[in-house]
Amino acid sequence: MIAFLKGILEEKTPSVALLDVNGVGYEVFISLSTYDRLPASGSPCKLYIYHHIREDAQLLFGFAQPGEKEMFRRLIEVNGVGPKLALSVLSGLTVSELSLAISESNVKRISSVHGIGKKTAERIVVELRDKINPFEAIAGAASGKPAEPQNAVLRDTVMALESLGFPHDQACKMVKSAIDAFPDSKDTETLLRHALNTK
Repeated sequence: MIAFLKGILEEKTPSVALLDVNGVGYEVFISLSTYDRLPASGSPCKLYIYHHIREDAQLLFGFAQPGEKEMFRRLIEVNGVGPKLALSVLSGLTVSELSLAISESNVKRISSVHGIGKKTAERIVVELRDKINPFEAIAGAASGKPAEPQNAVLRDTVMALESLGFPHDQACKMVKSAIDAFPDSKDTETLLRHALNTK
């Protein structure tokens, strides 16, 4: 299986990239998120590849970041979600936005993506929620970047809110709001205070 391709970006559109790897041209399907990260045509480029094999075709799906590829793999494991639909989801939502929507069971947010109905969005939430780290999702959505693994403050703040009687989903949303409003909060006590004041 092809894990990644590194070569020269010959052409790009919002849905397809053509990569020249030592004289061989690979047509790679991409999301809008990956398209936004591609260099100019004629530049060196590396894409992480998911090689999809079926009876009548072999298709390559490419991603600018490993995290997006991993989310794609999780999505296509969901009943009723194929590679093209998974790519549509990742074109409509960033990995951080999708992770947060799944962790919060926000079916409405996921079903806002073109081609995703309410039932499919519900399946995505049900089948992937246990595979998403809610603390990393909150941190990633707040920073706009892939979350770093040091989420002890987030975890402890959510647990503190739960001990005060707040449901898990609401506690996560309160922490997210507090991080958005006060991104410099570094310790649990400060973040908890902000979370209680912004609920």
